[in-house]
Amino acid sequence: MKKIICTLLMFVAAFQLQAQDTKKAKELLDEVTAKVKSYENVVIDFKYKLQNTKENINQESKGNVALKGNLYNLNFMGVNKIFDGKYIYTIVPEDEEITISKFDEKDENAISPNKMLTFFNTGFKYSLDILQNISGRKIQYIKLIPISSKDSRKEVLLGIDIQTKNIYNVIETGKNGTKTTITVNSFKTNQPLSKNHFTFTKSKYPKYYINKLD
Repeated sequence: MKKIICTLLMFVAAFQLQAQDTKKAKELLDEVTAKVKSYENVVIDFKYKLQNTKENINQESKGNVALKGNLYNLNFMGVNKIFDGKYIYTIVPEDEEITISKFDEKDENAISPNKMLTFFNTGFKYSLDILQNISGRKIQYIKLIPISSKDSRKEVLLGIDIQTKNIYNVIETGKNGTKTTITVNSFKTNQPLSKNHFTFTKSKYPKYYINKLD
């Protein structure tokens, strides 16, 4: 009888700790979201890393992105992507080609630039993970598990700077073993961006072939 009572007490204690962790994780995520919404715009320089040991893949690259509400201007791997709120313009200087596609709100594939800072608000179960000291900064990780079984991601680790409440990195692990890491090298807010920063200007690309999908 004593063993049963002890087991029950341990179960209750474990459940309470899990509930507390979930609550703390939710509070931290809410703080991050509130901070993001308070900015007029955000400009991020980041490092991207793709790994899959089974397929012997190990790629690294750098990029930058400017975000304003739902809008973004992304430069990554030699490609410039602009989202003006309605269309996505993919500009490839190497091929002198531009692809124009309509934004699909239902597309829930990988983390897109305009969702990078708030993607965790829907579609995940979450809990506190490890707390790390990285170059003098305390980074609290939150583990996100996709709710949908159709999601190609096994889990996502979200690293948050405890002091600034800004995202430090996102580590996404796929069900196929692929690990994608985005690390923020520079996080600037409320920058003096031009009024056309999130607008595609056709006259800048007179010799480019334009492929309009929609």
